[in-house]
Amino acid sequence: MESTNDSNYKNRWVILFIVVMVTFMCTLDSSIVNVALPGMAKSLNVTSAGIQLVVTSYLIVISAAILVFGRLGDILGKTKVFKFGIAVFTVGSLFCGITSSLTILVIARVVQAIGAAATMANNQGIITAVFPANERGKALGITGTFVALGAMVGPALGGFIVDAISWEYIFLINIPIGIITLFYGVKILPKAHKTEKVKLDGLGAVLFASAIIPLFVALGKGQEIGFLHPIILFAFLFSIVCFIVFIIVEKKRENPLLELKIFENKLFSLSIFCGFISFVSIFCSIIIQPFYLQDVLKYSPAFTGLILMVSPLILSVVAPISGHLSDKIGSEILTFIGLVITSLGLLLMSTLNEQTSLMSMLFYIAVMTLGNGLFQSPNNSLIMSTVPKDKLGIAGSINGLVRNLGMVCGIALSTALLYNRMSHKIGYRVTNYIVGRNDAFIYGMRIVYITASVICLVGAVLTFKRLYGSRLKSVKATN
Repeated sequence: MESTNDSNYKNRWVILFIVVMVTFMCTLDSSIVNVALPGMAKSLNVTSAGIQLVVTSYLIVISAAILVFGRLGDILGKTKVFKFGIAVFTVGSLFCGITSSLTILVIARVVQAIGAAATMANNQGIITAVFPANERGKALGITGTFVALGAMVGPALGGFIVDAISWEYIFLINIPIGIITLFYGVKILPKAHKTEKVKLDGLGAVLFASAIIPLFVALGKGQEIGFLHPIILFAFLFSIVCFIVFIIVEKKRENPLLELKIFENKLFSLSIFCGFISFVSIFCSIIIQPFYLQDVLKYSPAFTGLILMVSPLILSVVAPISGHLSDKIGSEILTFIGLVITSLGLLLMSTLNEQTSLMSMLFYIAVMTLGNGLFQSPNNSLIMSTVPKDKLGIAGSINGLVRNLGMVCGIALSTALLYNRMSHKIGYRVTNYIVGRNDAFIYGMRIVYITASVICLVGAVLTFKRLYGSRLKSVKATN
C-alpha cells in the first residue's frame, strides 16, 4: 500500500497540484486537437476522414488500457504507475510535435494515450490515499474540475495556438509541463510499496480491449456510414460477445483484472452509472453548441470560443465549492440537486432558436454548468469513498473509463439523433449542416437537448430513490 504518513499529509496540496496538472494535460489532449484537424490534414496531405484517427486513436487506447493500469496501480503501487504515465505521455507528445507523417503521428498519439491512461487510472487513488476523509471531497472536487476544464478549454486553447503559431505546438506545449511535473513527482509523491504479490490478468486485459476497441470504432464510424451498416452491426455484436466472455472469465479468476464484487456495493454502482449519464448528457451539448453558434447564429470562431469558455469558468468556481460542501453535508443530496439542475439547464437549452438573445443563452449555459459542477465532485467522492484502500486504483480507473465512455456515447448519440431528425425534416438523408435550413438544425438540436435532459432526469430519480431509502433506514435505526 502507498505510505500515507504525516509528511505526505503535509505535502498533500503539492501532491494535488502535481496530480491535477498532469490530469489537466492528459484530458486537454483529448479535445485540443479537434479544432486543429483541418490544418493538420492540409499540412500532412491526408483526407479529413484519415486525420480523425488522431482523435479516435487517443480516446480508444485510453479506454482500452485504463483498467489495466488501474490494476497495475493496485499491484505495483499507484505513484509508480502514475510517474511512468507522465514520462510516457511526455515522450509521446514530443514525437507528436516533430513528425510530418500521419502514421508516426497516430503511433505517437497511441504512446501518449498509454501514458494518459496510466495517470488517469491512478490520480484519484493517490488523492484518496493522501487526503484525510474530511478534505477528500474538496480535493477530488478540484481534480474533477481540472478534468472538465481540460475537456472544455481544449477547443478554445487549440484555436488560439493554431492561429498564433502552428498545430505542432498543441503537443510541444506538454513537454515542459511533463518534465517539471515528473521532476517534482519523483521528489514529492509518496513512495509506492507493492500492495499485492499477484500477476496481472493478461487474458482479462485482452478480452476487455477486444470489447472496447470495436465498440468505440463502431460508435465513431456509425455516425458516418449509418448504425445499421453490416460492418457496424458486426462490430457491436463482436464487442458484446467479448464483454460477456470477459465477465465469465473474471468471475472465475482468483486475481481478476476487474473485481466484479466492487459492483455489489449499490452506492458505488449507482454513482458510476450516474457519472456515465452526466457525461453523456453534457457531451450531447458540447458537440452541438459550436454548430449552433457558428452555423445558425453566424458568430465568428473567436467569439464562439469565448462563449464556449463560459462553461469551464463557471465549473472552475462551482466544482471545488461543491466538493467542500460534500465534506460538510454529505455527497448524496448534492448529486441529486446537481442532476436536477443539469436536467433543467438542458431543457432550457432545448428552447434555443435563431432569435434567442445572447444573455438568455448564457443564462441557460450557466444553469446547465451549475448543475454539472454541483454533481461531479460529490459523485467522485462517493465513488472513491465506497471502496477499500487496496481497490482505489481499479475504482479510479473504472471512473475514468466510464467518463470516456460517456463522452464517446454522448457524441455518438447527439450526432445520430441530430442528423436523423434533420433528415426527417428535410426529406432525405443528411450528415451535415445544410445552408439555408436553420429550421431543420434547430428541430434536430431541440430533440437532442430534450433527450439529454430526460437521461439526466433518470439519474436524478435513481439518486432520489437511493437518498430517500437511506434516510428511511436512518430514521428506522433511531426509532
